[in-house]
Amino acid sequence: MAEQFFNAKLVTEVLQIGVSIGDVEWSVDLTCDGVKREAIGRAVARVEGEDMRMRARELKEKANTAVEKGGSSYSDLTKFIENIKASKYEV
Repeated sequence: MAEQFFNAKLVTEVLQIGVSIGDVEWSVDLTCDGVKREAIGRAVARVEGEDMRMRARELKEKANTAVEKGGSSYSDLTKFIENIKASKYEV
């Protein structure tokens, strides 16, 4: 629950592939009644735009490239595993 506010900021403001439908500031309000129908309707209307879809496709392609053999994530994970194997310390 604690990181959901930050996840929402990442998706809406940094990556710009989502829209906010809830609170815009972090709080510990356990009495929240949820999200109103009107807010969901407005969010759905905004998501229907092509800009977000295009950004999401670009991020998908970058992620796929990173995890393919030779990609940055693939290489980093391989190096990490090799470092663990080469470590003299026992876990």
